Parts: sequence; C-alpha cells; structure tokens
Amino acid sequence: MTSATAAGAPPAPAAPKSRKSVTGTRRAVAALFLLPALVLLGALVVYPIGYSVIRSFLDRSGGSFAGVDNYKALFTDDGIRTALKNNIIWVVFAPTVSTALGLVFAVLTERVRWGTAFKLVVFMPMAISMLAAGIIFRLVYDQDPDRGVANAVWVGVHDTFAPSSAFPKAHPGRESPLKPDRGGFLTRTTVHTGEWVALPLVGVAPDQMPKSAKRAVRAAPEPGKVTGTAWQDFTRGKGVGRLGAVDPSEQGYAGMRIEAVKNGRVVASTKAADDGTFALPAAADGAQLRLPASNFREPYNGVDWLGPALVTPAVIGAYVWMWAGFAMVLIAAGLAGVPRELLEAARVDGANEWQVFRRVTVPLLAPVLAVVTVTLMINVLKIFDLVFIIPPGSSQDDANVLALELYRKGFSEDQPGIASAIAVFLLLLVIPVMLFNIRRLRREVRR
Repeated sequence: MTSATAAGAPPAPAAPKSRKSVTGTRRAVAALFLLPALVLLGALVVYPIGYSVIRSFLDRSGGSFAGVDNYKALFTDDGIRTALKNNIIWVVFAPTVSTALGLVFAVLTERVRWGTAFKLVVFMPMAISMLAAGIIFRLVYDQDPDRGVANAVWVGVHDTFAPSSAFPKAHPGRESPLKPDRGGFLTRTTVHTGEWVALPLVGVAPDQMPKSAKRAVRAAPEPGKVTGTAWQDFTRGKGVGRLGAVDPSEQGYAGMRIEAVKNGRVVASTKAADDGTFALPAAADGAQLRLPASNFREPYNGVDWLGPALVTPAVIGAYVWMWAGFAMVLIAAGLAGVPRELLEAARVDGANEWQVFRRVTVPLLAPVLAVVTVTLMINVLKIFDLVFIIPPGSSQDDANVLALELYRKGFSEDQPGIASAIAVFLLLLVIPVMLFNIRRLRREVRR
C-alpha cells in the first residue's frame, strides 16, 4: 500500500467507457445497421433529386448550360400550362370531395347496423391498382350506352322524361305527297273527311322498326272522319311493290304522331295504330296533316364524359371512387376517439343532429381532416396513372397534368431538360405540403 492510499486520498478515476444509446446499443453498431438503408436512400432518392436539379439547367443534349430556359418553358409551353391549370383543379377538388365523402360515410356508418360491411365495400377500391381502375372507368365512361354504365344510366333517365323516336331516319321517298316542314313533314294538299290519306315514308331499316309494328293496312274511309295510313313504303323495284300503295310486305309506323294543321294552328291530333292506320275527327276537314319533328328525334346518346369539356371532372370522379374509402377509414378511426359525453352534452343542451355534427363533431375531427386532406393533396400532385389511361387520345391533352407532361417531355418528345425542370417544380410544390403535414403530426404527438 502506497503512502497516498494510506493517507486516505481518493482513488484515480477509471478510464472512460464508450457511450451507449438509450436502448443500450453502441452508436457504431446502430450506424452499421442503418448503413444499407442510408445507401439505398442516397441511391434512390438523394442522387435522382440532385441529378434532376443539375439536368434541369442543361440543354436538350445535356452538353451545355441552358440557364433557366427550361424553367421558362414551364410558363410558356401550352401543354405545360394546361397541365398546371389541371393540377390546380385536382388539388382543389379531388382532396376536398374525397375528404367530405369520407367524413359523411364515417359519420353515417356509425348509426347503421351494417356499417362494417358498408365500410368494407367503400374501402375495397383501394385494393385495385390505378391501372385496373383506369381501365374500369374507361369502360364506365364509354360513349356507347350499351357499353358505358354512366351513359346507360344517363340515357335511361333522359328517355324516361323525353323518349327518343323510333323513326329518326324516316323521310319522304320519290313522288311523295309530303314536304319538309319545321323538322317534320307536311302534306302538300289539304285533306277531307271520308277520304283515305296516304302518308308514305322510307329510310327505316326493317330491324329498326318498333317491335309493336304490324303489317300495314289501308284504312277504310269513314264518314265525318279523316282516315289514313302512315307506313314504310318500301318498293324494291319495277314489278315488286307499288309506289305510294300499301303492299302486303310493308309495315305500319306504329305510334307515329299525326297533327291536323289549319292556319298554322293544330286543330286535331292522334297517333297511328300498330298497323299504321289513324283517324282524325271532323275538325281536321280542310286541314293539312303534319308529321311533327318529335317523330324524327335522334336517339339520345348521353354525355360525352371523355370529351374536352368533362374529361378532367370524369377522371377526378374515378380518383374519388378509389380514395374516398381511404379518407373514410382514417376519419372513422379519429371519430372513435371523440368523447361521447361531449356529443350527448350538446344534445342535452338542445342541439339537433346537424348542429352536433357541424359544431362538435367536425371541430373535434379537424386535426384528422387536415391530415387526410394534406395527404391527398400530396397524392394528387403526383397523379399520373388515371390521366394516362382513362382519356382517349383525342382529349388527353385537355386532361393533361404535370406528371403526365413530365413523362411526355422525357420519353415521347425527348426533352429531358424540360422534364427535369417539371420534376423539380413538382418537388417544390410537394415540399411545403409535406412540411405542413409533418408539423401537424408532431404537434399531435406532443399532445
């Protein structure tokens, strides 16, 4: 024992040990485990971003500096300006509508016994890829009502209130007693009671005649009435059928509307029977018979959903169909955490259900609604698949968005400089929204 120790001096401090993390893991070991992820992050995220920024300042060949010319093109190129305008429409409407529907679904499904099944059905489109959803809605929006569900429904509703005619192609043939008049046809001479009036037309294919149409019959004259026949006067040729006469092989215009007109005023009207015969009262004596334009109305083919005017709202509709379920699930999770006593207290104080929803439920869900809306805003800024697949080539320019224009400039038009500028511009648009979302999430964690 040394003299210092004997004198009671404190022992020398031990050599410092390597510090450990809170979990007890050495920093070197933690860095080693994080290294593969950092390498992948650098290769797949940091390097592409840096390369895109550099490439956006180079010319088309990439061999010389172009300055900000590529960024000027963002505001001078017609295609890019259309894409920017459509992106604004997307950011304003798609997240808002999806979040609103998700909120409505989440609140309503709490009050029904089959709410879980309904949530499953609404959320199910999330399991479908954007590519598959685009193909589905390309068919849904098809112009042909026999193929497109949207137009089939629209045409069905329209025809319920304004049915189309079965004779849109009908018109007078050779040596016809009819002449054009206001979209319809008018007899060249006046008619009289006790006489048979012929109203022959041509132009309707046999398979397009109404199913109720029967073999045409020459109406028998009746005293005090104007009788006649409206029929398909199909004369095949010389010796086969008589022009202007009712032949056994010809069909009547079932349901054809006939009006008796005197001095421009309709004095009587009727509809032809299945065999084409009709009878008008004595008031029609001395009048001209008119086949009004309603008899020849073209079939209603619905709305051109994928035309230039409606293509962007149509594609947004497909997006809402997919993402409303996502919003509903997140909002329903937030709704489950809302204290029920607050809702009951509002009802006890005399608030009706709408006031409870507007003054209590929505304010309490505001943080969740903000996160959902911001997340969808980030998503729609990058939208590409639906816009690439759903619009046909004739209207794809009208539905263009920045991500699609980036693809076009980079691959179809071989302008990598402008494509890189668009990519950097999209990144600059997304960063503020991402920062806002991160700040909100951190605030929620602190609470």
